[in-house]
Amino acid sequence: MQKIFDSRLFDGQTALVTGGGSGIGLAIARQLGALGARVIIAARDAERLEEAARQLRDDGLDVRADAVNIRDMDSVSALFERLEQAGDAIDVLVNNAGGQFAAPALDISPNGFRSVVDLNLQGTFQMSQRYARHCRDHQHGGSILNIVLCQEQGIPGMAHAAAARAGVVNLTKTLAWEWAPLGIRVNAVAPGTIRTSGLDKYDPAQLAQGVEKLPIARMGTPEEVACSVAYLCSPAASFITGICLAQDGGEHLTGASPQC
Repeated sequence: MQKIFDSRLFDGQTALVTGGGSGIGLAIARQLGALGARVIIAARDAERLEEAARQLRDDGLDVRADAVNIRDMDSVSALFERLEQAGDAIDVLVNNAGGQFAAPALDISPNGFRSVVDLNLQGTFQMSQRYARHCRDHQHGGSILNIVLCQEQGIPGMAHAAAARAGVVNLTKTLAWEWAPLGIRVNAVAPGTIRTSGLDKYDPAQLAQGVEKLPIARMGTPEEVACSVAYLCSPAASFITGICLAQDGGEHLTGASPQC
């Protein structure tokens, strides 16, 4: 991994990364760990999560796994109770967990729409609220970073995800206002087309056409997203809150919408 930050940037800090078992979440966990943070990765699939944690530990990072279902408030509360019982004061929360499926808006069922909104919007809120209470009760500030979709022009074929993630963008700004007195900064990063296994379910030809239209005519990498997350969660961004950083290769300049 290219070194662009001081290797001690997050020394003494603990970061909680949801959806940290693969893709962008795993890259974020690796980056924060490489910069000195103790990292806890959390997701529903305990087996996959533990394998990811093992790989990171093999690389010399201080990482452990803890399962959570962010849609279930009882599960979220139980996670934080375990962390507090272990003496963990969480300095950074990265809300990366989420998911969606491609479907025309005419064909999305009520249950399908609800499940995507519950995961991406409700889940993000539940994790953020419980984290803010953790910071308040332990009288320390913190940083929340939400991963959202790049959606300047809307996302045809993803009405449910676009609506949920747009909600997270506004939630980010609202919580930044409300929780600034607690010393909590809240920001978001909106990746564009990032080269992960999650793209495997989409039409390669359509993806290639979309990438060709970008000013930076390539896909992004999870590591590039992880660097933006590290910056926004670090002391270097201590005067930044309530922003959504588009990391999309210039897609927001083109007026084009990704086709899913």
